Amino acid sequence: MATIQTERTGPLTERIDVTVSREDYLPGFEAALKQYAAKANIPGFRKGMVPTGLIRKMYGPSVFADEVVRTVEKELTAHLRNDGRAIFGQPLPSPDNDLGALDPKAPADYRFSFDIGLKPDFTLADLPSAPLVRYRVDVTEDMVGEEVDRLRRKHGRMTEHETVSDEQNIVHLRFEACDEAGQPAEEAKDRDIPILVHFFNADYRPRLMGLRKDDTLTLRIGEAFDEKEAGRILSELKADKEDPAALLQPYRITLTRISIAELAAMDEELWKQAFPHMELRSEQEFRDQLRAGIQEQFDVQTESHLHHELYYAHLEHTAIELPEAFLRRWLREGQDKPKTEEEAEAELPDFLRQLRWTLITEKIVNDNAISVSREEVMDHMRGEVLGYFGGMGLAQGQFGWIEGYVERMMKDRQQFEGSFRKVQTEKVFRWAAAHANPAEKVVSLEAFRHEQEAHRHEH
Repeated sequence: MATIQTERTGPLTERIDVTVSREDYLPGFEAALKQYAAKANIPGFRKGMVPTGLIRKMYGPSVFADEVVRTVEKELTAHLRNDGRAIFGQPLPSPDNDLGALDPKAPADYRFSFDIGLKPDFTLADLPSAPLVRYRVDVTEDMVGEEVDRLRRKHGRMTEHETVSDEQNIVHLRFEACDEAGQPAEEAKDRDIPILVHFFNADYRPRLMGLRKDDTLTLRIGEAFDEKEAGRILSELKADKEDPAALLQPYRITLTRISIAELAAMDEELWKQAFPHMELRSEQEFRDQLRAGIQEQFDVQTESHLHHELYYAHLEHTAIELPEAFLRRWLREGQDKPKTEEEAEAELPDFLRQLRWTLITEKIVNDNAISVSREEVMDHMRGEVLGYFGGMGLAQGQFGWIEGYVERMMKDRQQFEGSFRKVQTEKVFRWAAAHANPAEKVVSLEAFRHEQEAHRHEH
């Protein structure tokens, strides 16, 4: 009969010795040989009529080793399940285990050893005492006015112009990556992008004035655009916006078209186009809705910032002891693809930080019975689909195709688990925000952007 012995090897590590006897694995070994004999296709013998002795001679050692290992793993799994303690990953086989000692001609008792890392007990950070701030961006009249102008341009009538003459001109540009002399490489792909002249940075805009259709010039994204717009343009060009070199890559641009949007009239037709499911009766109501929409967008950003602060408050103020030596070895040996010592050391800091956050999340979920229903996962998927398609202005009763699409997504295990984790994470942060005591602070958009940048720099 198999026996299990455990030995504490560190504060959060144990060694488990699994010993199996002849009686544990021999019946399975003999049964496996018979299955081989029944299925073997060996010249000179009819299928299913191969003598077991021949099978034993040909395959015995490998089948014997497989059966012993299978029995050991079965006993280890049963022990861990019955023991009930939470461990990291999977047990790691000891380097002392010797498969070469397994001999089908002299069956004996065999002992295999495994190392495990135990998950620690810990206390969550004291959130009410954490110095947190919930910001609220002040929506100004200028912001509302800019949005009004954007919508009036969007829904206005487009007219062609011969030259670039105004910041509100839309220039349709063909981008081609080129060398310093402005010569595109043979394999360079071109891409047309319409850009409002106003979106170029203030220093670059004068260079565009007076240009005509088919004129060309050479520019670098980092010189022609500010950070936010540069990121959008690089994304359009399928370039890596995180790569500083991408900002310095020269492009030859050709003006393929110059146009301007005549502003739509400030009337009920515009209000209906902007808010098709609402009955707005005045310009003030229209502006109030725009203000509310802008505020909602900023509230999402400020809440996300608070969640980021909560993430680091938990990580920096929750003391969690980890079995680092075991985890370092698990990182090297416990993956589908083993890593070198150098690779494991390089990945270890991020791995430990993510592991600590996973433990914190598990504790919050388990201690507070936070659950995620199937309906909540489906709602999340619907929201993502609608967001992907820009909402499409769908009215009630036009969601039939979305339901079928979401049902297919629910059957995809990877998509389901990804959406499940997002919903669960959102609930964890809502719980954390509700149990924290952040100061409330109204700030300008510029001040909030500065705070975001300072927070990113600090962490």
